[in-house]
Amino acid sequence: MSEEETLLVFPCEFPIKAMGKADVELDLLVIDIVRRHTDSLTEDRISTRPSKNGTYVSITVTVTATSKPQLDAIYQDLSGHPHILMVI
Repeated sequence: MSEEETLLVFPCEFPIKAMGKADVELDLLVIDIVRRHTDSLTEDRISTRPSKNGTYVSITVTVTATSKPQLDAIYQDLSGHPHILMVI
């Protein structure tokens, strides 16, 4: 498989989960970053879940992905932000 090949068929629904400390408004940060890459993000496609002790929070955003480069750009922007500890 070359770098541009993927097993995904576009467009497709694709969940992206970002995790970080709960002491920042991580949900707003994640939403802002994802909206730079897609215009189809609505509130019903966003879910937030705190960790057991409330120290961390995960935000899952389901996007309608149109291409592998689009997904790569979202992951790169999320991963590059200092408040976001992990993206899966």
